[in-house]
Amino acid sequence: MSETRLKTILAHLNGNNHGIPVNGNKFQFRFTLDNPILTLEQRQFYEDNGFIVVKNLVDHKLLDACKQRFIDLCHKRVPWGRMTMMKDISVAKTDATGERLYYKVQDFVYDDILWQFCKYQPILDYVSCFTGPNIRAMHTMLINKPPDTGLLTSRHPLHQDLHYFPFRPTDQIVCAWTAMEPITPANGCLIVLPGSHKGVLLQHDYPEWENGVNKMYHGVRGFDNHPYVELSMDKGDTVFFHPVLIHGSGVNNTNGFRKAISCHYSTADMKFIDVRGTSQENIAHEIEEISKRRGVEMDFVTFWKFRSRHVAGVDPFAN
Repeated sequence: MSETRLKTILAHLNGNNHGIPVNGNKFQFRFTLDNPILTLEQRQFYEDNGFIVVKNLVDHKLLDACKQRFIDLCHKRVPWGRMTMMKDISVAKTDATGERLYYKVQDFVYDDILWQFCKYQPILDYVSCFTGPNIRAMHTMLINKPPDTGLLTSRHPLHQDLHYFPFRPTDQIVCAWTAMEPITPANGCLIVLPGSHKGVLLQHDYPEWENGVNKMYHGVRGFDNHPYVELSMDKGDTVFFHPVLIHGSGVNNTNGFRKAISCHYSTADMKFIDVRGTSQENIAHEIEEISKRRGVEMDFVTFWKFRSRHVAGVDPFAN
């Protein structure tokens, strides 16, 4: 990555959009839709880099309510329902309890408290710039990155989110990922490879890490020495990014937790695809096997329909 481009990216992250090249007066947009919410500079930045950061977008009271809900779930004060609570591999077989034991809750679209994040209007305003007005919440997570035990299991390998999704069109899917507290390289901020969203979906496998890897943490190979940008964020800051953007996160080297909440959104007019014979076949088999062990047999597409919920505009599945 050139020094000039890196400075441009860092200026954007600091809230300075001035001086970003926009190809003169000719604009050809593939990854964003005509919508007055995004400035021309923001659109061009997303087109070039595959992500944008919006400072202080989410109300802190909402984030505090979501944090308390997660803690209540960890201590089983409220029923889990359809949600999945996931344990970090380094502590799963120890006597750890509560917040220290669970590093993530996902599939919370039917939880009354956490669902408030998914339907938060300022987020949806930005989401519509990528998905259009008809929006479905497809994948939800509250990530509680724990202090690393020294085994490096708190890191997340570089990956592309589209690997997990059997629906298209790709360019009308976006993730909204919000910092619930200050996030820095020290506690494992997001790492992104700017411009990688212009590539293709790559083969994903479990990395060969000495101390193991958390469930579903598939990754791509060959990018460990690739230039990247670390996204330091303050509480309430939200990054929107493309599902083909290569990203991951580092180790949490602090004594505290690093919490973030995210939702992937898609146009509600998405089409489901058959992933057999593609690089996504391995994740489809893994999810189907997990569902079977839990006593609910469902295929990859049904699994995603089950864990999603309509959030805005016209719902084509309502009829």
